Amino acid sequence: MATLFYGSDTAPISLPDRLMGYIKVIASTKLRRGESFTLTWTGTADETGRSTIWLQPAIPLRFVFESPEPEQLVGDYLRSLADQANAASGLVVDTRTWEAAEEASRTPAHPVRAAAGRPVRAA
Repeated sequence: MATLFYGSDTAPISLPDRLMGYIKVIASTKLRRGESFTLTWTGTADETGRSTIWLQPAIPLRFVFESPEPEQLVGDYLRSLADQANAASGLVVDTRTWEAAEEASRTPAHPVRAAAGRPVRAA
């Protein structure tokens, strides 16, 4: 499990490494551009409801990953999450279903060029 330390909050947010890899790439990109957004997550073992944080450039973030190597991310799934982060509702992830959504983005409904769906390193 990866952890996200947000601002001065002492309780980190724990999510699977690969899911946190997606969040890290999206947050880094948006915050570098000076764009704020919300991140909402549901389905964790520690919480019964949902939690939301406001991410903005002035609030410090620290990502800690269990794995020493960057996760392999699916480009199409990353783009869909980035599009979601740009919407008014912000980025919403469900820890119970994100892997199925990621897998569905690997299998296109129609033929596409070979470049689509290639893995992206979380760095």
